[in-house]
Amino acid sequence: MVSHSGTGYHGRSSISLHIFESSPIRRHCSTTRNENIQMDKETPPVENWLNLDEIEDVATKTVSRKAWGYYYSASDDKISKYRNTEAFRSIQLRPKVFIDCTNCDLSTKLLGNPVSLPIYVCPAAMARLGHPSGEAGIAEACRSFGALQIISNSASMTPEQIVAGATEDQVFGWQLYVQSDRTKSEKMLARINKLEAIKFIALTLDSPVSGKREDDQRHGNVNNTMTESSSEGGLFEHSENNAIKPEHQTEDQVFAGMDPSLTWAETLAWLARHTALPIVLKGIQAHEDAYIAMKHRSQVKGIILSNHGGRSLDTAPPAVHTLLEIRKYCPEVFENLEVWIDGGIKRGTDVVKALCLGARGVGIGRAALWGLGAGGVDGVKRTLESMKQGASTKIIRMLLTHLDSSKRRDEDLYASAWRGTCQRPWTTTCKST
Repeated sequence: MVSHSGTGYHGRSSISLHIFESSPIRRHCSTTRNENIQMDKETPPVENWLNLDEIEDVATKTVSRKAWGYYYSASDDKISKYRNTEAFRSIQLRPKVFIDCTNCDLSTKLLGNPVSLPIYVCPAAMARLGHPSGEAGIAEACRSFGALQIISNSASMTPEQIVAGATEDQVFGWQLYVQSDRTKSEKMLARINKLEAIKFIALTLDSPVSGKREDDQRHGNVNNTMTESSSEGGLFEHSENNAIKPEHQTEDQVFAGMDPSLTWAETLAWLARHTALPIVLKGIQAHEDAYIAMKHRSQVKGIILSNHGGRSLDTAPPAVHTLLEIRKYCPEVFENLEVWIDGGIKRGTDVVKALCLGARGVGIGRAALWGLGAGGVDGVKRTLESMKQGASTKIIRMLLTHLDSSKRRDEDLYASAWRGTCQRPWTTTCKST
């Protein structure tokens, strides 16, 4: 057990964490079953789904093999995918007592936008593979919970369709993959700029090329039928029997057309010419890059720590490890940028751990797709409800009260944490690059 604090205490802390050395990677118990998908018509009612694993199990028995292969797949041996979850399990909570926790308020602000939950839906592509309601169905569920949704650049519906039913206070972001033909991205940004519901751009950096995802390849390789989501009708259409099929095929696919030449100076300057929306950098995987992002805070307002759900570069670090690195080496990042995190979030406990370590928002991606595949809009609602209940219970048990920075005391969410693997021989402080 690691018991020394690398960051020290700042005032009275109501919570601290112990980090245990990661256990060996344990493959998810349903891996073998998932690889031999069987349809099960005896689906339990939605209210009986108690956690995200159970929802995934229902979806696995419901969606097509092609949809399952795309949603479940990760790069190479799926090491990063499994470690994402294992890393959270290696963190232990240490509750304090005798603090009034009568009321629990999960509301907060993300980029200044009020939301009812710190939990948001990551950009999750090809939702209509799992259910006809697609990304609009996820948006409907998010509306019910006051949750933020980032729309995928590879969504199976147009952004206009997805935000069509949005309420005035509903918050969306738009994921951007910069294309080698910049005019395509510029046209897309022009459309996004007209949609008031979309409040920011999530520039994705963690997947410059598509990872080798064997489950996807084995069950139909969805990427081979991807087209630009800027098409007027979205990526997919429905046939008369409601089966989902590609609207049209093209070699100019999203991943094949991505620009590999992105740089801090050139790309951010280009983006500033085409949108005034705040920029969030998605895919930060090292504290050094978090520090550089902070230097661009006049334009960059947030970062998302992510390894693309393990779908891009296998053995990339879990995002929570990067979060710990930032706490240890450049904690000033938290004072200058909003730090969000995704990857491996399965329980409300994971949400609380991320918040206590400094994250402002905590994202779920596959979970929303599994919920949609399992039960449509109601399945996504059940997913969000499960996470909300879990987070609320753990926050109360940890004797915390408010997440909104205008209400909370600093010590309410301060966490003392240390991990030997965060030590780096070449530096103990971040320097400008």
